[in-house]
Amino acid sequence: MINKIKNIIRDNIIDGYVVPKNDEYFTEYSKESKLKNLANFTGSAGFALIFKKKNYLFVDGRYTIQAKKQSGKKFIIFEIPYTWPKNLFDKLNQNLKIGFNPKLFTSNILLKYFGNACNLIPIHTDISKRGKNKIVKENYFFTLDKKITGRSANSKIHDVIKLLKKQRIDHLFISSGENVCWLLNIRGKDLPNSPIANCQLILSSSGMIHFFSNMKKVKKIKKKIKKNKIIFHEEGKLFDVLSLIKKGTFCIDSQTCSVFNENLISSKFKIIKKEDPIYNLKSIKNNIEINNMIKAHIEDGVALTKFIYWIKNIKNFNIDEFVVEKKLEKLRKRNKNYLYPSFSTIAGSGPNGAIIHYKSNKQTNRKINKKDLLLIDSGGQYKWGTTDVTRTITFDKQKNKIKKLYTRVLKGHIAVALSDVKYEINGHNIDKKARKSLNSAGLDYGHGTGHGVGFFLNVHEGPQSISKNNFLKLKEGMIVSNEPGYYLENNFGIRIENLVFIKKNKNKLYFKNLTLAPLEKDLIDHKMLTKKEKDYLFKYHLETYSKLSPFLKKNEKKWLAKLI
Repeated sequence: MINKIKNIIRDNIIDGYVVPKNDEYFTEYSKESKLKNLANFTGSAGFALIFKKKNYLFVDGRYTIQAKKQSGKKFIIFEIPYTWPKNLFDKLNQNLKIGFNPKLFTSNILLKYFGNACNLIPIHTDISKRGKNKIVKENYFFTLDKKITGRSANSKIHDVIKLLKKQRIDHLFISSGENVCWLLNIRGKDLPNSPIANCQLILSSSGMIHFFSNMKKVKKIKKKIKKNKIIFHEEGKLFDVLSLIKKGTFCIDSQTCSVFNENLISSKFKIIKKEDPIYNLKSIKNNIEINNMIKAHIEDGVALTKFIYWIKNIKNFNIDEFVVEKKLEKLRKRNKNYLYPSFSTIAGSGPNGAIIHYKSNKQTNRKINKKDLLLIDSGGQYKWGTTDVTRTITFDKQKNKIKKLYTRVLKGHIAVALSDVKYEINGHNIDKKARKSLNSAGLDYGHGTGHGVGFFLNVHEGPQSISKNNFLKLKEGMIVSNEPGYYLENNFGIRIENLVFIKKNKNKLYFKNLTLAPLEKDLIDHKMLTKKEKDYLFKYHLETYSKLSPFLKKNEKKWLAKLI
């Protein structure tokens, strides 16, 4: 594919060409990764910049080690946000011409990457390897009942229209499929690990809705949601519909509205650029969604606890990372409500655990050595909920240095769990608490402490997160992950992750654990823990035992009870 791009550069008389990870719907995980085909890079975020003689790959701190291993032979690796293309161009020719596909970039992304440091040339070229996209029954969109989502589509539409009228916006272009799914209570199977339907929508303040997608996929939902004044259109028909709409203001989402679609809309309408209000609305889960998530996490906790018991008690220890992945998936599949993984399982043994978003393959699959740590990060999509959990496991007595590092990560994890959310206000402040113990020893980790999570949607969902740069006010009903870590390249990785939701009791806002699965007590240096931290561990394992033990075998119960 690199040669194909070099040909595009030559044919269009430009200096370089930029290739993103995302597809036209700007989803984190798509069925085809352009960076996988181009650079052998399998991470969920990043972009490549191809020149006539040099190739650059830009990734964030989660993927720097992985990118070097997968793409380092043909690409020069840069870590964002510390280095952007515009930083490189300051040292190069200011008149560089860089090509891009306008359907795969937003104007905000281009500004962040390049600023005014070069001339951006839109080139409508498809470099994907897609064959014929056959529609099978499993790919049809489907609806979720109000009993599952807690709210009807009409109720959600009413709230969004109310916001549009308040802000004097005539039309909202919802370019994110996950937001359309939330608004209309629909789901699909267009992504490998998320029940997202690839679709877009125009919602007018009058209540009229224009729905854009592959019409073969909407057979099941057409009759059920047509009562909401919805007109269905084939994807790619946006301009035709815009030609029929009367003049007015048009709000577009700066995160997911492509340059191509922005240009179509701006050719007729005055544009207001704002974050789609649905991001904030869907970040706050109602009681029914929370209760469904609680049930899904008990089911998931049973599978993970059985897995940890199994792997800690193997007599003939002869397993590799593939075996670990398959065993955990097999245990999850025993539950009738389990559908599929919420992301590709990370089972990193020893040095592979230091690759933050590692994915085992034939070349990297490693036999698990009893002396090594095993980092396993996995999750599931259930009826009805999304899970994500990480545990670091040991099979042998570890050096005090390792135990102290694990305990520092654990102290950060507990600090987050015990946060006074009302006092801390945002993820920026809580992120500091998570890093405090590591930072006091001159250590840190190159990723955020926690991401938002959707309700039977994406396992990574904004706008809420626990990270250095997130100042959004945290509110009751939001779900985030709590996952500090530490990674020593070519040696090991440590991460402890639970999902939590924000609960209100009287006038207090606090985190309540969703994830229930034992922590690795064989890695804890108890002398480093305060009484408050020890009390937290006791209560967490007691709750884990009380919620999960009814679903465990006698020997599993006995083992789990010893951890309290």
